[in-house]
This record gives sequence, structure tokens and C-alpha cells, in this order.
Amino acid sequence: MATWNEIESAVPEFAARVRAVLDAHKHKTIATLRADGSPRISGIEVRFDGDHLTFGSMPGARKGADLRRDPRFALHSASVDPPDGGSWAGDAKVSGRAVYVGPLDGDVPGDLFRADLDDVVLTGLNDEGTALVIETWRSRHGLRRVERA
Repeated sequence: MATWNEIESAVPEFAARVRAVLDAHKHKTIATLRADGSPRISGIEVRFDGDHLTFGSMPGARKGADLRRDPRFALHSASVDPPDGGSWAGDAKVSGRAVYVGPLDGDVPGDLFRADLDDVVLTGLNDEGTALVIETWRSRHGLRRVERA
């Protein structure tokens, strides 16, 4: 597992592109695990806070209960269709374990979590727009790139 800062230090150019995709739109989607093990998809907002990628959960929200019981999660950026013949920033995905930090600061009540990351994935197109490019950073092996025509 790694903090966002550790990923930025290890692969700064890749981390900057992932962050740009995550920051491009306010709303993302998070997958958590229900008590019976089935997946739950919820909307969420994230923030880069110092060394960490963080997110919150409103009081009584099921996603917060899911994460306190089983911290595994997967988060996906807002998804937009690639334009015909144009450039596309792509999709970003991160997964790992949510660590409960404490109550949210400020006017909005809720729980604050930080992400300990195991996988970071950026999917986009090659420069010619003819192939899908999947770049994956994993704590076990670093950054890899695959092109699929």
C-alpha cells in the first residue's frame, strides 16, 4: 500500500496525469463491499490533502459503514466518451483500503477516510487515437503500460 505522495514521488508524470483526470470533474464513483460481500456503488467526491487522497461519508451512510467493516474499495473518475478524432484525457481508477481518520472538519458532519493505495490505473488513447493505452501502477511492481489495438 502507498500514500498518494509516495506514488507522486515514484512516478511523478503518471501521478500528475491521474490527478488531472480525477480533478477534472467533481463527482466520482466508489465501490465498497456490503456485509454479505456483494458490491455497492455510490457517488463520492475526493480531495488531495497533503500526502493523501481523501474522501468523506455522510453520517449514517452505507458506504461509510461498509468501509469501517471492510476497508477495501475501488474508485473511478467521472467517465466521458472519447471524442471522435480528438484527444481524450481518459479514465482514472484507484483501489486499495480506506483508513478511517476521524470526523470531517468544517460545517458538514461525517467521517473522513484516507486512501492507502494498491492500484492506480489510467486508461486513454495513444497519440494516433488508434489504440487503447492502459497504464497501471501497482505497489507490487511499479508502473506498466499496455497498448491494445
